[in-house]
Amino acid sequence: MADQPKTVPTEADVAAFVDAVEPAKRREEARMLVDLMAEETGEPPVLWGPTMIGFGSQNMTYDSGRNVTFFRVGFAPRKAQTVVYVNGGFDRYDDLLPQLGKHSTGQSCLYLKDVAAADDGALRELVRRSYAWEPDGP
Repeated sequence: MADQPKTVPTEADVAAFVDAVEPAKRREEARMLVDLMAEETGEPPVLWGPTMIGFGSQNMTYDSGRNVTFFRVGFAPRKAQTVVYVNGGFDRYDDLLPQLGKHSTGQSCLYLKDVAAADDGALRELVRRSYAWEPDGP
């Protein structure tokens, strides 16, 4: 039997999940990001696994040949920071990163210490670009 992905969409209530986020600052950031991402993608929020809120879905094939389905853009509220998951590598967002306040990046993760400090227009553009990115595209 092939490995099953650990992060899959659930039927869990996103609003109930967000209402339970601690601390309160992360809860407010989560509410703001749910609204922003829903507006920019036109997709409803879905809880993927126990802690990630994703918008849309896409099929991707790794170099190993493994196929997975994952959200197109999403985030996870964490105690120390909010993690925004984006597609296509951060070189696609170099022009936006300076406008997002104090942050760091991983392979596909943008770690924001203060979502409210991020420029709203830059954050929306980041969401739009990530959502539009195609795995086999440019």
